[in-house]
Amino acid sequence: MTEVGDLLVPEAVLAGLGAANKKTLFQQLGGAAHKAYGLDARQVAERLAAREKLGSTGFGGGIAIPHGKLDGLKRVVGLFVRLSNPVDFKAIDDLPVDLVFMLLSPAGAGAEHLKALAAVSRKLRDRNFAAKLRGAGSPDALFALLAGVETRDAA
Repeated sequence: MTEVGDLLVPEAVLAGLGAANKKTLFQQLGGAAHKAYGLDARQVAERLAAREKLGSTGFGGGIAIPHGKLDGLKRVVGLFVRLSNPVDFKAIDDLPVDLVFMLLSPAGAGAEHLKALAAVSRKLRDRNFAAKLRGAGSPDALFALLAGVETRDAA
């Protein structure tokens, strides 16, 4: 089974990011994916926007899992962002989103992509876990939670 922590590196966990709308958010996610994984920022933003046109990736409870597939990617990677201000995602419950877990998969990843989506969705649907993410004081504390590392948040 895919573990959420296996999809992330510490540099791919951000807190307090501000975005006015989904388009701006996707551009920022692209930039963050470039910094964390060396990916083409514009290509990431374009793939996320193209997927979003098929239907909102906001699944309720203030959470979204934008995702896409990229040529040249070797494995499924993730990026987690806690937004400073919620963004309208046209989510199923019409609530704005403040927790975003972006998934990027290799172009040919079928089952692997779906397993990663399922693992992230399962983890983030847990209301207690989402509350912990919202209350974590730092990116390091967020990474520890997402990676399943028990730690005290001293920040």
